[in-house]
Amino acid sequence: MENISVVGRRKEATARVRLSVGNGQIMVNGKPIAGYFPGPVLQKQYSRPLDITKTGGKYTISIKIEGGGRVAQLDALVHGISRAIAKAEPGLRTVLKKEGLLTRDARVKERRKYGLAQKARAKKQSPKR
Repeated sequence: MENISVVGRRKEATARVRLSVGNGQIMVNGKPIAGYFPGPVLQKQYSRPLDITKTGGKYTISIKIEGGGRVAQLDALVHGISRAIAKAEPGLRTVLKKEGLLTRDARVKERRKYGLAQKARAKKQSPKR
């Protein structure tokens, strides 16, 4: 198996994931993943696709993340890793699909409407008294 390249997305964040057979090392933007997403809660979240499929130390993963905030980047990363594993081992696709990791979360920020107040749903205040 050569390198597998996929893209994971969430809101404005895009994660380009490259998966290859290796020692289980995960690099994000040139840093170890524990340095980019510190803490046990975030670690549990980004390792979820690897734990579910029991492919923890099997692959070396290199990720380039752009755009969005930290939470959106983390969700994009999880989506990308899940898609890469499903592409590498098609038999694991059903397991990942059942957990909802292959579905792109389509919720994005609502656009502003002209003629209204500053936010997407805010209305101008009535001057009547």
